[in-house]
Amino acid sequence: MEKTYVDEILDEKFVGSSVSVSGWVYRKREMKDKIFLVLRDSTNIVQCIVRKDKVTEKTWEKAHKLQIEGSLKVTGKLKKDERAPTGYEIEVEEIEVFDFGDIFPLKGDEKPDAILSWRHLWIRNRKFTEITKIRHSLTLGMIDYFVKSGWYYVFPPVITPTAGEDTTELFEIKYFNEKAYLSQTAQLYLEAMIFSLEKVFSLTPSFRAEMSRTKRHLHEYWHLEGEAAWMKNEDMMDFVEALVKAGLKKVVDERFEELKLIGRDPEQIKEWIKKPFKRIKYSKAIELLKEKGIKIEYGEDLGADEERELTLMFDVPIFVTNYPREIKAFYMKEVGDGTVANFDLLAPEGYGEIVGGSERETNYELLIKKMKEFKLKPERYKWYLDLRKYGSVPHSGFGLGIDRTVRWIAKVDHVRDTLPFPRLRGGWLEI
Repeated sequence: MEKTYVDEILDEKFVGSSVSVSGWVYRKREMKDKIFLVLRDSTNIVQCIVRKDKVTEKTWEKAHKLQIEGSLKVTGKLKKDERAPTGYEIEVEEIEVFDFGDIFPLKGDEKPDAILSWRHLWIRNRKFTEITKIRHSLTLGMIDYFVKSGWYYVFPPVITPTAGEDTTELFEIKYFNEKAYLSQTAQLYLEAMIFSLEKVFSLTPSFRAEMSRTKRHLHEYWHLEGEAAWMKNEDMMDFVEALVKAGLKKVVDERFEELKLIGRDPEQIKEWIKKPFKRIKYSKAIELLKEKGIKIEYGEDLGADEERELTLMFDVPIFVTNYPREIKAFYMKEVGDGTVANFDLLAPEGYGEIVGGSERETNYELLIKKMKEFKLKPERYKWYLDLRKYGSVPHSGFGLGIDRTVRWIAKVDHVRDTLPFPRLRGGWLEI
């Protein structure tokens, strides 16, 4: 069936012409002698008016029987009407019904936990549709930037025999007769691939069994990761800033109207693209927080509350660098002052960390020492340690959380609403 999309007909040149569009009933209002149907498809919405004295009795009955989310094709004349949601209206002549639909179970004011079992229907709401389009453009914008910058898209496994970071956060699975885990990060495998391709990236799901249940935590999330030979920590920060800005630019270029519809000012995003991101050391961040009266000491990690307060001090994303070695992962390169060559990129407006990265430790003996310190078994990482024995080079990498980044760009309160079927504790596995 040939399909005409709503966006295609919302044009001055079609006013007065007969048009046909297919979709679903988004809104419905009945009066004595007319019925207003707002039809939606994947591109937009359009108001359709069915006048009782202008259509057949059969067409009128079809319009009357249609429920919210019923599916149909309308044919009629297009006219301009500033009162209509998108400035145009279809004077309906014919209706073809594919499914009248049952009474729709969602009214639009349900609490999050009340829609768990209706998630497959909830994702039809218009705001989520626009957020999904923003996510699409953001992700493609960053992938395009990787490719144009000479990086290779590679495909690491998500079943792994070892931990990338904290072993307490692993989802353990049975892999035939062996113990295995769902991957926390593709980093270790990406490191192996830089020795042939030099600059590699991947987009995979990552899994963390941590007990945190906050507005920015998921147990399954989408992880855009990169690893590059010859790059120092500062080089990687430069790249990550350009990468994020490339994603933001594609969002503004392609999703200007969607951003406005969900309440995000596109001009604000343009400012983030234009201005340089701020860079401060962890030690300075602690000073700033203490000046604000936040109870935190040097050596403590920055949590969601601390990151929120820090980002409210600046109007651009912030790189926080050089964390104490004790609170960061075993693979991060030490710089000699008790800190590591790493960075966290914090999104402004209180959204917090969206990227974490570092220069990697290349010293074979030191890496073994740190593994033992972090209560990891070096023999389980033999293949990873081999990377330091056969042609090791300076290299750095990072991981960007797609879901958290979308939450920031789309001004979403909870990260669960950046993707259709979030995995959280407490009943979020019904579908």
